[in-house]
Amino acid sequence: MKDILLIIPPFTQLNTPYPATAYLKGFLNTKNISSFQMDLGIEVILDLFSKKGLENLFSFSEDNPQPATRNSQRIYSLKQDYINTIDSVITFLQGKNQTLARQICSGNFLPQANRFNQVDDMEWAFGSMGMQDKAKHLATLYLEDLSDFIVECVDENFGFSRYAERLGRSANSFDEMYSHLQNELTYIDKVTLKILEERINHTQPKLVCISVPFPGNLYSAFRCAQFIKKNFPEIKIAMGGGFPNTELRSLSDKRVFEFFDFITLDDGELPIELLISHVLNSPPLEGLGEAKRTFVLEQNEVVYKNNSTKADYKQLEVGTPDYSDLRLDNYISVIEIANPMHSLWSDGRWNKLTMAHGCYWGKCTFCDISLDYIKLYEPIAAITLVDRMEEMIAQTGESGFHFVDEAAPPALMKEVALEILRRKLTVTWWTNIRFEKSFYSDLCILLKASGCIAVSGGLEVASDRLLELIQKGVTVEQVAQVTRNFTESGIMVHAYLMYGYPTQTVQETIDSLEMVRQLFELGIIQSGFWHQFAMTAHSPVGMFPEEFGVIPEQNEITFANNDIQFKDKTGINHDKFSFGLKKSLFNYMHGICFDYELQDWFDFKIPNTTIPSDYIISSLEKENKLSTKSSSKIIWIGGKPLTEVYSKSKKGSSWQMSKLTFHCRIETVEISLEKDKADWLLNQLELCSVHNDKQFTFKNLKDNFETKFVDFELFWYSKPIHTLKEIGLLVL
Repeated sequence: MKDILLIIPPFTQLNTPYPATAYLKGFLNTKNISSFQMDLGIEVILDLFSKKGLENLFSFSEDNPQPATRNSQRIYSLKQDYINTIDSVITFLQGKNQTLARQICSGNFLPQANRFNQVDDMEWAFGSMGMQDKAKHLATLYLEDLSDFIVECVDENFGFSRYAERLGRSANSFDEMYSHLQNELTYIDKVTLKILEERINHTQPKLVCISVPFPGNLYSAFRCAQFIKKNFPEIKIAMGGGFPNTELRSLSDKRVFEFFDFITLDDGELPIELLISHVLNSPPLEGLGEAKRTFVLEQNEVVYKNNSTKADYKQLEVGTPDYSDLRLDNYISVIEIANPMHSLWSDGRWNKLTMAHGCYWGKCTFCDISLDYIKLYEPIAAITLVDRMEEMIAQTGESGFHFVDEAAPPALMKEVALEILRRKLTVTWWTNIRFEKSFYSDLCILLKASGCIAVSGGLEVASDRLLELIQKGVTVEQVAQVTRNFTESGIMVHAYLMYGYPTQTVQETIDSLEMVRQLFELGIIQSGFWHQFAMTAHSPVGMFPEEFGVIPEQNEITFANNDIQFKDKTGINHDKFSFGLKKSLFNYMHGICFDYELQDWFDFKIPNTTIPSDYIISSLEKENKLSTKSSSKIIWIGGKPLTEVYSKSKKGSSWQMSKLTFHCRIETVEISLEKDKADWLLNQLELCSVHNDKQFTFKNLKDNFETKFVDFELFWYSKPIHTLKEIGLLVL
């Protein structure tokens, strides 16, 4: 029995848990409050995509009209092949049956429908990814075929990472959602509620907290709440998470409280702690007393209560995310396209952490910078972060981390990397960043050495005029230089791309595509995704639309309020660019079609680009020569060299030399110096080692050198030191 049940409703990710409940459970641990968490989404998926699940699913489809498309007819005809193979495929994708890869790649093991039509075009792409990844990709196509069948013949709302998403998008009124909730249960509903009932009977909670991160979780959240209200009326139900935080701030429809007792906003720790105190109070209290950012129904009216004088918890106080209770070994790794960077979101089990609450930049005009989750910036100390990493490794057995920051701060990333290296941890991690100039080459090398494999960041509209209007704080030239630094250090780069920003012209859209083409052709961006601009209520564009040349379509708000429909004064229909932009990007991500004319991607006339064909390469050739600051830290991340002393003679005089041999992981490097300078250098490398707590500055190094020798600059810029800089002598 557990008093508190934390739920993520269907569906989010197949490969790793959405972290909201793990964060909340970790906090409750610090208060000695016992709780149980479940990812209802993955449990439903595993039930559906099992031998018994497919037997039931195909049987259910028999009672409905015959499949209308040839694709679904084919899948239905091959139903026994799907039933026979599904358990083996799922265990393979869970990492438990790796030898099946050879069967899958043989070409005649998996039943194939429409999704496999693209295989021939990408067969070559897995040369760099290997048999296991190719098998994962083919198994993913197999699951997507089944998904297509479910959508057509069983439940049109189904999706692997969302369910009935349309009902949660821009739902200014609760009417449509409420109407659907009066309908009979769907097939997916029945599977979901069967699992939920079993868990409630097992845990017997007094408070169920449902975290709703996205619109695609909203309908299922309401279905779950409706079921609990009907069958377990004594249980109180709360909703929190990303969706209410952004969408339900203007909530006034009291019908919502037929399903939920409480809806909390923003950071959930203190609001939930107060709700727990209220619900578990003995004897029960009449009415909600002390509350933090909580909607409740009182006297038949929706009331927003924020009367607690307690301050929100600092990030240092919220504890380490706790993934216990979740079925971590049952998550499914999938590969949708043959791109190593793009697959990070769907392949592998990642522990999720946050380096800093909020965004240190907090200026982008399309972003919700007025809300606390962006506005309140609070970094976490590097030592605390790495402590939490070690705790999570011990708990989950996984050493991969996805830092889910809005934009990880470069200075903190540096300190985290140093702490990881000092502790000699072997971890793999990636995060979201801004492409700012702080990511110089040496910092990227340090991040790579600590286990960073990838970064994602917003290039948005690859136009300097629009980047300035967005207040992104970067230029295209700067983005190119930074992505080059990451790529050369061995860190993959994903770029978020945007089109349709207010006042964006057709010419700027085409020029932006040309910039993107050049970035991919040069190999300094490996993955990307085009998003069409969406105006949100809490962004500067949404709050001050007249300043950005857009006219909002205002609706009465009684339920959700985030995405706002608008008219751009330019009158341009940006929707028509979607297919061409995404098709070109798909090919660029596979390293092909760079020689195609941009016109080839569109079935309507577009203008020629005004961007020179060598714009990006010219940007990379510009040297940003920064003088080394005296306060810069000198860090040695290499090992101790082998030393060989020998004599050198010239014109009758001789002196001792030292040859230092550095065995790096992939190469061996030798340098030679006068013995006294070599001895000094060896001593300094030991002092500057990343494993030392004390850090030495460039000034410390220079002053120490000049107590024994002269002309430090000549020494520092000599060929031997340049060689060391290439293998791990870093200036940070």
